Order: sequence, then C-alpha cells, then structure tokens
Amino acid sequence: MLKFRYIALAVTLLGTSLNAEPTEILIRVISQDAKFIGDSMGGAQILVRDTNSGKQLAKGITAGTTGDTKAIMEAKGRSPKRATPDAASYTARINIKKPTLVEVVVNGSQSSRDSRAQVTSQRWIVPGESFNLGDGWVIELPGLAITPSVTRKARSIQVDAKVELLCGCPITPGGLWDSADYEVRAMLWNGNTLLESAKLNFVEAPGRFAGAIDLPEKGRFRLKLFARNMRTGNSGLVDVKVD
Repeated sequence: MLKFRYIALAVTLLGTSLNAEPTEILIRVISQDAKFIGDSMGGAQILVRDTNSGKQLAKGITAGTTGDTKAIMEAKGRSPKRATPDAASYTARINIKKPTLVEVVVNGSQSSRDSRAQVTSQRWIVPGESFNLGDGWVIELPGLAITPSVTRKARSIQVDAKVELLCGCPITPGGLWDSADYEVRAMLWNGNTLLESAKLNFVEAPGRFAGAIDLPEKGRFRLKLFARNMRTGNSGLVDVKVD
C-alpha cells in the first residue's frame, strides 16, 4: 500500500505546474560595418517576447559605449570576442516556465528616429539558463542615420545632410568609414512621382553632404534623402516635407 502511495505522489508532482524561473539575457546591438549602439546615439530599443504567444517578456534600451574600435573592426577568426565590458548592452530579465523560443525586436538608433531601422532575431532560451556567454546575444542592425537641413529658395532647395553610422561612428575622408565609399542623393517626389534627383557632395567631416535640387513652381512635395555605402550596400533614408 505504501508503495502505491509513493507512486501516486510522484505522478501528482509530475503533473504540477512549475514556477517560472528568472533568466537573464545579455543583448547587444551592433551597427552594420561599425560598432555597438549605445549612449552616444540614445541606444537601441529592445523588445523581448515569446515568439509563439506574442507575450512581452521585457523591454529596454541598450546603454554604454560604442566599444573598443580595434577589438571590433580588427576581429578575426571564428566567433571572435568583440565586446569589452563597457560596450553598450541591455540585460533582459525574463520569467519562463519551459524552454521558450524568444524573439528580440530591435529598433534604432533612438536619436535617429526618422531614419532608424528594425530587425528581429530568435533563439531558444531555457528557464534558469542565463544567456550571457561571450559577447551575449549580438544583433546586427543595418542602416545609416541621416540628419537633414533643408532651406527653400525661389525655385530650388538647398540640402544639407549629416550622415553617420547608427552607432554615431564618423564618416571622414580616408577614415575607417571613408567618405569616398558613400553616395548621398536628394530625390524630390510629388506623390508617387519622382520629379528630380541630385547627388549631394561631401563637403565637411564628419559626414556632411550638401547640394541643391530644382523645385517646380507649384505642387506638394516631399524630399527623400538616400545614403548608402557603395562597398557594403548599407543604406538609410529620411523623408522631409517641403513647405
């Protein structure tokens, strides 16, 4: 009889719902072809959720420095360690009861809201098994931050744009992010019709491009500034209303 009671107790325990276990996930966001996104650009927004249910598990913003330039840009070999302790990160603390396919949605950078990009990444996370090995969960975010300045004249628009990597890394002549590798264009649109397009020339470091585009006499216009690295294809765009 005692034996049967032990068996019954074991079955009962197996059927009992487990308590959620706190689990830490170290997340870093790195700008494509550049460094980590942190304080200098307002960080990258992180949303952590259960992939299957869509339930939000954590939310925050990466904080810290852009990291060590040499460690990042000269990294070689298989899975090299690129992050120093000060490199920007966000540690999500989630509570899960079972192995969960976790989805991280990244938006950034925060200081370049008009030209920021979004990516999503997924990984399996096990309760109580914190994800903080190596550099942590590193997610690459493509894009370029563009800060426009537009001055309207009689029949033209003077366009001035500061272009930088999402980490705030500078575009300079002959630098690590060489201005010669970047092309910036101003495109004037009326609805879905492209009216004019003009190349902006590099005029000053860091990352200042400028030029002019003709403006028709009448109409409602939007100016789209498009920048891209001609070697990597990394790109960004900002949309400006022309009053």
